[in-house]
Amino acid sequence: MSSEEEKLLKEAKKLPWEDRLFHKNWKVRSEANVDLASLCDSISDPKDSRIREFGPFFRKTVADSNAPVQEKALDALIAYLRAADADAGRFGKEVCDAIVAKCMTGRPKTVEKAQAVFMLWVELEAVDAFLDAMEKAIKHKVSKAVVPAIDVMFQALSEFGAKVVPPKRILKMLPELFEHQDQNVRACSKGLTLELCRWIGKDSVKSILFEKMRDTMKKELETELVNVLGAGKPSRKIRSEQDKEPELEAVSETVGPGPSEESGTDAPQEIDEYELVDPVDILTPLEKSGFWDGVKATKWSERKEAVAELTKLASTKRISPGDFSEVCRTLKKLITDVNIAVAVEAIQAIGNLARGLRTHFSASCRFLLPVLLEKLKEKKPTLADALTQTLQAMHKAGCIGLIDVVEDVKIATKNKVPLVRSLTLTWVTFCIESSNKGIITKMHKDYVPILMESLNDGTPEVRDAAFSALAAIAKSVGMRPLEKSLEKLDDVRRKKLSEMISGSEDALPGGSSTALVQNTRASASSAETSESAFVKRSATSMLSGKRPVQAAPAVKKGGTAKSGTNKKADGNAQSKVSKSIEPPEDVEPTEMSLDEIESRIGSLINPDTINLLKSAVWKERLEAISSLKQQVEGLHDLDKSVEILIRLLCTLPGWGEKNVQVQQQVIEVITHVASTATKFPKKCVVLCLSGLSERVADIKTRAHAMKCLTTFSEAVGPGFIFERLYKIMKEHKNPKVLSEGILWMVSAVEDFGVSHLKLKDLIDFLKETGLQSSAAATRNASTKFLGVLHRFVGPDIKGFLADVKPALLSALDAEYEKNPFEGASAIPKRTIKAAESSSSVAAGGLDGLPREDISGKITPTLLKTLESPDWKVRMESVDAVNKILEEANKRIQATGTGELFGALRGRLIDSNKNIVMASLTTLGNVASAMGPAVEKASKGTLSDILKCLSDNKKHMRECVLNTLDSWLAAVHLDKMVPYVTIALTDSKLGAEGRKDLFDWLSRHLSGLSSFAEAAQLLKPASSAMTDKSSDVRKAAEACITEILRVSGHEMIEKIVKDIHGPAQILILEKLKPHGAFQESFEPGRAVSVGVTSKGVSKVGKSTANGVAKHGNRAVSSRVGATKLTKAESISVQDIAVQSQALLNIKDSNKEDRERVVVRRYKFEDPRIEQIQDLENDMMKYFREDLHRRLLSADFKKQVDGLEMLQKALPSIAKDVIEVLDILLRWFVLQFCKSNTTCLLKVLEFLPELLDTLKDDGYSLTESEVAIFLPCLVEKLGHNIEKVREKMRELTKQFVSVYSASKCFPYILEGLRSKNNRTRIECADLVGFIVDHHSAEISGQLKSLQIVASLTAERDGEIRKAALNTLATGYKILGEDIWRFVGKLTDAQKSMLDDRFKWKIREMEKKKEGRPGEARAILRRSVRENGSDVAEQSGEIARSLAGPILRKNIGPSDNTIERQLMPRPVAVASGPTDWNEALDIISFGSPEQSVEGMKVVCHELAQATSEPEGSAMDELVKDADRLVSCLANKVARTFDFSLSGASSRSCKYVLNTLMQTFQNKRLAHAVKESTLDSLITELLLWLLDDRVPHMDDGSQLLKALNVLMLKILDNADRTSSFVVLINLLRPLDPSRWPSPASNESFASRNQKFSDLVVKCLIKLTKVLQSTIYDVDLDRILQSIHLYLQDLGMEEIRRRAGADDKPLRMVKTVLHELVKLRGAAIKGHLSMVPIDTKPQPIILAYIELNLETLAAARMLTASGPGGQNHWSDSAANNSASGTHSADAQLKQELAAIFKKIGEKQTCTIGLYELYRITQLYPKVDIFSQLQNASEAFRTYIRDGLAQMEKNAAAGRTPSSLPMPTPPPASLNNSSPDFAPLSPINANPLGDAKLNVKTDLTNFNLPPSYNEENRRALNSDYTLGDQRNDKYMTGVTTGTLDAIRERMKSMQLAAAAGSTDSAARPLTSINDNMNHGHPHSQIPHASEHVAMENALQGGVLPMDEKALSGLQARMERLKSGSLEPL
Repeated sequence: MSSEEEKLLKEAKKLPWEDRLFHKNWKVRSEANVDLASLCDSISDPKDSRIREFGPFFRKTVADSNAPVQEKALDALIAYLRAADADAGRFGKEVCDAIVAKCMTGRPKTVEKAQAVFMLWVELEAVDAFLDAMEKAIKHKVSKAVVPAIDVMFQALSEFGAKVVPPKRILKMLPELFEHQDQNVRACSKGLTLELCRWIGKDSVKSILFEKMRDTMKKELETELVNVLGAGKPSRKIRSEQDKEPELEAVSETVGPGPSEESGTDAPQEIDEYELVDPVDILTPLEKSGFWDGVKATKWSERKEAVAELTKLASTKRISPGDFSEVCRTLKKLITDVNIAVAVEAIQAIGNLARGLRTHFSASCRFLLPVLLEKLKEKKPTLADALTQTLQAMHKAGCIGLIDVVEDVKIATKNKVPLVRSLTLTWVTFCIESSNKGIITKMHKDYVPILMESLNDGTPEVRDAAFSALAAIAKSVGMRPLEKSLEKLDDVRRKKLSEMISGSEDALPGGSSTALVQNTRASASSAETSESAFVKRSATSMLSGKRPVQAAPAVKKGGTAKSGTNKKADGNAQSKVSKSIEPPEDVEPTEMSLDEIESRIGSLINPDTINLLKSAVWKERLEAISSLKQQVEGLHDLDKSVEILIRLLCTLPGWGEKNVQVQQQVIEVITHVASTATKFPKKCVVLCLSGLSERVADIKTRAHAMKCLTTFSEAVGPGFIFERLYKIMKEHKNPKVLSEGILWMVSAVEDFGVSHLKLKDLIDFLKETGLQSSAAATRNASTKFLGVLHRFVGPDIKGFLADVKPALLSALDAEYEKNPFEGASAIPKRTIKAAESSSSVAAGGLDGLPREDISGKITPTLLKTLESPDWKVRMESVDAVNKILEEANKRIQATGTGELFGALRGRLIDSNKNIVMASLTTLGNVASAMGPAVEKASKGTLSDILKCLSDNKKHMRECVLNTLDSWLAAVHLDKMVPYVTIALTDSKLGAEGRKDLFDWLSRHLSGLSSFAEAAQLLKPASSAMTDKSSDVRKAAEACITEILRVSGHEMIEKIVKDIHGPAQILILEKLKPHGAFQESFEPGRAVSVGVTSKGVSKVGKSTANGVAKHGNRAVSSRVGATKLTKAESISVQDIAVQSQALLNIKDSNKEDRERVVVRRYKFEDPRIEQIQDLENDMMKYFREDLHRRLLSADFKKQVDGLEMLQKALPSIAKDVIEVLDILLRWFVLQFCKSNTTCLLKVLEFLPELLDTLKDDGYSLTESEVAIFLPCLVEKLGHNIEKVREKMRELTKQFVSVYSASKCFPYILEGLRSKNNRTRIECADLVGFIVDHHSAEISGQLKSLQIVASLTAERDGEIRKAALNTLATGYKILGEDIWRFVGKLTDAQKSMLDDRFKWKIREMEKKKEGRPGEARAILRRSVRENGSDVAEQSGEIARSLAGPILRKNIGPSDNTIERQLMPRPVAVASGPTDWNEALDIISFGSPEQSVEGMKVVCHELAQATSEPEGSAMDELVKDADRLVSCLANKVARTFDFSLSGASSRSCKYVLNTLMQTFQNKRLAHAVKESTLDSLITELLLWLLDDRVPHMDDGSQLLKALNVLMLKILDNADRTSSFVVLINLLRPLDPSRWPSPASNESFASRNQKFSDLVVKCLIKLTKVLQSTIYDVDLDRILQSIHLYLQDLGMEEIRRRAGADDKPLRMVKTVLHELVKLRGAAIKGHLSMVPIDTKPQPIILAYIELNLETLAAARMLTASGPGGQNHWSDSAANNSASGTHSADAQLKQELAAIFKKIGEKQTCTIGLYELYRITQLYPKVDIFSQLQNASEAFRTYIRDGLAQMEKNAAAGRTPSSLPMPTPPPASLNNSSPDFAPLSPINANPLGDAKLNVKTDLTNFNLPPSYNEENRRALNSDYTLGDQRNDKYMTGVTTGTLDAIRERMKSMQLAAAAGSTDSAARPLTSINDNMNHGHPHSQIPHASEHVAMENALQGGVLPMDEKALSGLQARMERLKSGSLEPL
């Protein structure tokens, strides 16, 4: 330093402080700051005047531009702040701002000092200035200035606590920091947030901050929050507090960390979250929300919404005070609202307002309280809960004090409603318990009298509440205030109150001590964490990834948890050994010198031997050790000398011995001592282990050392050895020690098992040391060891090794496979001698791997977040539980998990289904992790899990089943059975859930051999056999089968008596092979139980029509499977009994049987015992083969049995009469069953039986009629029309065979049936009887009033049947009928009047006379002829009725009329399931089959919604059957509609087919034969001329068209090709739906072939994309068969005639060859190519290959294909060019031929024009050298006209655009006639639609029908029009103008004679899709043309209506044929 500078500095020291500090020389300023710092350090009095003087300087000094001076200024400021007191805070704001502006971006040291300054400002209580500065600092542009600011806030908060540093200010800063672009800032802000959590609680921080964070930040913080433990405790005090308690601090320092009082008093109080948030104004948004209008609304829902808006707004944590008086007045009214939902909402709003406003809401609460207390009288739980919560919230928030509401409470306790009194006192109790002692001291005088009075209340609840309140007062302020009051009570009450008070006091110490312990623990943990708080910490130190300091406490926590478990285990061990109290063994050996050893060993060992052991000569040492060995072996009492001997050997010769032989001998001696001694001390083991571990590493001594270690393990247990070896092996430098030591451990585990080892330590050792070793031998040994462990502990070990490298994992997996889990069967080979072995087993546990105690991680915060209103938080909490399980290696203890189960149970009813599924998965994981203990720990959670099966979502139910699987893996099935049983009987469990649960049970029961507890499941499974759902019944049946298999027959026998219905039948059938129930059920009896009771049990549950459903079909089929199902067995037995009589009536006593028949008119289901009696009777009186068939479960065998009876009936009529009652009972059972085939056979047999009885003169007895007729009448309303008709005729036959008068009551009973169809049929039968047997029932005519009452029914069909019957009665009885119909309403009389008048007109038309005339004639004849005629009245009535009343005996008029007018079938009585629906479709009438199709469509829709479900799999199996039924139905429905009926059934058939073929799986399942019949039927109806004239004919045509396209799209394409190629052959005339019209069959077949061709075009068009989906072999076979059937001669003939079918087949073949090339020859496996002559197809394939090769077209192009030979062909090779030229010449020749013919000239011209466009260089006139000049001119003119049309953009819609036509092959091959030419791509965009449309382009009348059709369907030209050129008017426009056009036609009809069938035109319809624009080949070349019309009609552009107008013009001119 120069002298000038020294002089300057010296001079400067004399300057005032201000001048020095702000001197222009930086060195002066620097020295001034140093001096200032030392001066401040010397000031001891904070009130020194200099302190005040220096304060203002620092604002500028800290902002010095020179960095070293700035640092010195900060040092001076630090010294100043240490000397100052709180008064210095006045300078804080300016100084802090200056530091933020200038120091935060400086050097690290500068920043650190700046942070220290800030901390000192906080210490001086300048917190506001500090935080103001921090708010500026965090907005700094440089992020490195923001990080220190956050760090200093973090330090201030962690050291001074939340009382000094207000968290509210920091909370406001944080959201901005979370969004900072710098990651370090975000990390620091996270650390600061975590520190805040320690001070104000995690929940407060979450609720305030989390909504302002991004999701990623939330997740990161959530993971970090787990590590935030304990509450924060200040480690530093502000200056004023330091001054107050210097002595106290000194004391605490000397004493050290004291126990709990101080920690209890200093524990920080929880900061109220309310104080941390800003108030929110809710009155303004409330005004805007329409609240005031809403609360006055008349609709309760609007009122509720308005109040809900207030509730939502008031739910904010803090509300700005305001004028809420009007709101409260409104809410007071709404509390008493008539609608409870509104009242509840209002009460909740009050609660929210109380929480948000607190004391500002006091006046309003006082105002509302009386109403709220009065409202407590309501018993609705929702209202009561809301009131309770609101009242408690009002008190908690401080809105109401007990002193303020005494009067209100007094009034409420005198309320007349007891509930008000009791709940008010309960609330008072709550208020007392949550108030402090001071308040209760003031108020108890007011309340005790009220409570004492309530003790005398008459209601027990009120008295109990009063007792509780008094006890709460006593608990708070003691007994003294109550002493006087207690004296007034009687002894009983005084005693009870005393008990309650003493009970609550007894509860106090326990609770307080617990709290004290918790506080102590918390303070201890906080003290631990705060020890490092004086070190400068960054906020990021709070984050788990960046805090080395915090790692230690985390480890410590783990340690404490572990030690806790060890303590518990030790406790268990001690309790067992407590009888012989021994001090714990000392395992650490002390040092002992050789001299001491020698002195203690004494005479035990020869001194010479010891001396020799010291020798340097190895042989002497070897001799000595051998001698020593002999001496030791000779010792008798070895136990006393064990330790000294081992110490000797460890010293002499010691483990450093170099000679191997000596080493081996030493080890052998030690081994002998260890194995011989009764107790081998652990000290000795410790002495030897280090040396032995080295000996194991040496191959020469390895075997001896390993044997010694094993002996040690036997002596002291392997656990101790392992623990000691871990450390030795880990630290040894020789890798062999580690690898070989691990191998010994492997052998030890194989010998001793794992029960004595601490597996966690062992696995950690192997994972961290063994597997991480660089030596391969060590890794291999560790892998082997873990494999052996797998054998003992199972796959759970994998959870502990999840984080191992993948390569090692694969090696471990291989080891696991070598050592499969043996569990209990892995028995140890060796045992342990040590006494404590038993306790070690207990400590280690038999459960194998250790389980972790997770109770510490199940924090209240976690449980609370599981209940959070935010679903994301709830989901994250569920995930947090899974994370805890993973951290515990999925092995947990049950301790402390009760609350966790409760919280997870609550999530099973969560509104968010994803959370429910996550909770289910988590519960399954918890069960797996906990093992068997989960059963007790879960406390009924399983029942809640099972309730989730009621969900209708499949994936939810699958999730439940997965959870059940996890549960089952943890606990045995017997523990779950009670819960499952309850769940199965729960009515809320849906059909799908019940089915899934039965399937789950069946699956798990199938894996068990015996399981007695399964019998408990039998009852619920049995009740499910009558379930509505067939799936449930099927699943229950399968489950019952498994239950019977595993339960044991003794258990089943006890239960089966309580089971009824189909389940009992199934059980009896299954038990029959075991001989069960022999005494109660005869051997044969069970054979038919399945047969008979199946229907019967179902009858009661059947639908209104009384027909049993198909749902129980599974029962019979399953049962039938166990019976005589093999035809061989039946036939063998049949042969043996053929010689016997069919019926054995020898012992028959019919009268006895009839005596027990109950004669009822109403049908009742046969009971089980009746069925059994019937089976006994049938086995008794029917031949064995007959009764076996009739009682079979197989309906086919039943039909066989009936056929046997039917054949034998004429010969055994007498015998049949004897057993007729048995037969009729069997028929009743068949009626109750749902098999249509068997029922139809019964209905076929019964008329024959009745006829036979009539011929024999037998009349049915009353008993026989009573057996059968009620059933017949009840079943008259069968679903299927065919069955109903047969039943109707059978009933009429019954009436004639028996007696009309006796049958009449049964039929009248049918009018009361629940089945509407039955009532209709019975009404008709009453009409029939009145019509034909009126004389016989004359005495019962009053019953007609039952019929008359039916006219008031809602069902129109019933009313109609009743009116028809009464009309018939009117015809017979005349006006007398009014006497019999009873009282009727005016409306009914009016209906009857109308119907009677109609009947009179009908009779006049038929000339049947007047109503009642026949009866009058009969009466007159009776009067004239006397009683003789009267006796024959029946015959007279019939004879008169014949000619007069009806023309033929048959169905009555009303019946016929109803048949002609089909009625809608009631849904309630429609088909009930799939099979029945198919039967109805097959056998029912067209109108009836609609009901079946509805069911089918519903099933299809359901299955389609779950395409991968089991329902779809079932439908796929039935798809072919369904389509077959529908295909057969198409013709019947169309014929039915053509007869004049509605087309409804047609639409349903087509719609059902459409739904079927929309699903590819179903469409593919349809067989080829079915597809053949369906396609044929659809195409025939498409061509039928009658369809357009049907009802909605145009729609039907469109539907047929769309359906056909859908079939082609989705059906199996191979089958479609084969079917369509087969249909190209001429169709059998009988297949056509309508009789032949004027046109020939050839013409019709031509049309049919054209349509088939169009279908093939559609399939062939997409061959390029579907070529690999089709079976080429099958297609080629069908082409081969087609060509072979034609033969070469026919092919030649057709080729000349341009036959379309043949051309189409060639086109398909061409396309296949083009796409597959020469590979097509590999697909001729089904063509006999070796035959001579060769198949025709081969020549065509060869020709195609040659042609395509020449045209270079063998490679497939894009979807549009390549339609023409391109111009590039000119560049080909010579041969290629030659071929193309030849092709072109042939093409032109064919075109010129067309032009030369009149019919095809226009087409030819257009084709020629296209050729000129495609090949402009070709001279076409060179080909016409020999043609006439006129022809050439005609061609020139025609081409010019075509060019004009193209320029105008006109293309006639009916004229397709051409592709190059085929060449004509004039050169014939030697073997074959000339083949048809090949098209490059003959596929156009042909349409399938064949519907007539008035806007189609029509040719002039000169064209005949054949030509027009040929033109319209000439597919080889292809319809390649671009969509924009396509035209057409939809069918909707046609009807509107049809009438007008018809009238115009009449005027033009003279010139129009051709009225042939409509053309098969291809029109553009929305349903037909051609190529998209991009795929149309040569779209740019598309040109239009105009037909040169010869009829004088001008060319036209057929676009939209202009085309229609053109047609109309032609119609006017007479050039269009009539419609």
